[in-house]
Amino acid sequence: MENAILQLCYLIGSVTFILGLKMLSHPDTARKGNLIAAGGMIIAIFATIFLYENEEHMRLHNYGWIFGGLVLGTIVGTIAAKKVQMTAMPEMVSLFNGMGGACAMLISLVEYHKLSIILSQKPDYIVDKGTLIVIAIGMLIGTVSFAGSMIAWGKLNGRIKDRTIPGGQAINFIIFAGLITLVILVVGGFFPTTPALFYGILALAALYGVLFVMPIGGADMPVVISLLNSFTGVAAAFGGFLYGNPVMLTGGILVGSAGTILTMLMCKAMNRSLKNVLIGSFGGAKAGAAGASKEQGNFKEISLNDTAVLMAYAQKVMIIPGYGLAVAQAQHTCHELEKVLNEKGVEVVYGIHPVAGRMPGHMNVLLAEADVPYEKLLEMEDANDQMGGTNVVLILGANDVVNPAAKEDAASPIYGMPILEVEKAEHVIVNKRSMKPGYAGIENELFFRPKTSMLFGDAKKVLQNLIAELKQV
Repeated sequence: MENAILQLCYLIGSVTFILGLKMLSHPDTARKGNLIAAGGMIIAIFATIFLYENEEHMRLHNYGWIFGGLVLGTIVGTIAAKKVQMTAMPEMVSLFNGMGGACAMLISLVEYHKLSIILSQKPDYIVDKGTLIVIAIGMLIGTVSFAGSMIAWGKLNGRIKDRTIPGGQAINFIIFAGLITLVILVVGGFFPTTPALFYGILALAALYGVLFVMPIGGADMPVVISLLNSFTGVAAAFGGFLYGNPVMLTGGILVGSAGTILTMLMCKAMNRSLKNVLIGSFGGAKAGAAGASKEQGNFKEISLNDTAVLMAYAQKVMIIPGYGLAVAQAQHTCHELEKVLNEKGVEVVYGIHPVAGRMPGHMNVLLAEADVPYEKLLEMEDANDQMGGTNVVLILGANDVVNPAAKEDAASPIYGMPILEVEKAEHVIVNKRSMKPGYAGIENELFFRPKTSMLFGDAKKVLQNLIAELKQV
């Protein structure tokens, strides 16, 4: 009877995960979907704690440690989530994703230790090959995800700089081949008489995770975050296989598959191949040199008053948000600007590049927080289709996603990347703090084009002053 209740709870948890993920696809239902999935997770956790039995019909014990961990994790997670700014959201995602990978890694370590004890007591005990495969590969993927996510977290908050190692691709390939070899040896019968092989997987996987992410350039970070997220999901699914836990398996499969699909979409948006992602051949270190190698012309500035006049008498304005908008915490002010323009009869839409910001969907989340209507957020293809009929494009802190070098300069590290083709509009106004290159370290030729005018200053302050000027027009 209790086993039936446990399985029912797992079924409820699995269904809520699927429903929650579906509801996350639209801002109007995302919050509710998140709560539904969280509710299913709570049911699955408590059902496991109080109803789960192992092969020897023994239940969990050490409730003090279990609930102590739950309470501590809940407190830390709640405080961190409430205090985090939108600018720090990408590194928090990386940090939390790394913790998921660490959990998968620890599961494999615990199960390895458990099997070692059994074999020391029963030398004739036959270890199931499938179990060995799950333990070894779960260790590999979880460790790569943990190590890579920690490096991504450090790079996103500026504590770790891009580092390109000579022959890095070859080194990564050798390490990866070594990992596969160790997994084969462990599964093939060298377990557990040579535990060094198993711990060798741990060490090499950690090294691979570090070297895999270290050379990645800033503009490519959304891709690697998505990929590491899929790694964590796959590692969690292996844990579900290991324990025969359907809700853990379902959750891992959903995260792994969604992360993989998103990674492929990110790769397409960045014009990168998944093979290059896996061997860590993103550009980054040479970006600055490439951007600085070309002589640029002069740029022209525009005043707030002239900007207000242009926008007030426009029929259509497109706003291109970027990381600078998030840094300035200007999303609410931007929405206020939109409403002021709407009152003057100006149509306002937002052009969203798939990799704008520091993580997939960063700009969508930022604008949703300010209650910007979802239908006003145009994906890149739709935005480019409407660009020719746009009178004014206002770029707020975006850089690489509007850089014409991606289409015109074959020597540029971002060459071939689809961009928002803002030069099709009548007027382009770029708000930046200074003329410094963006996160990828590449000079933006757009700033020196005839249609482009620069509006310097903090995005929030500039938008507040622009709103005041518009109300005077």
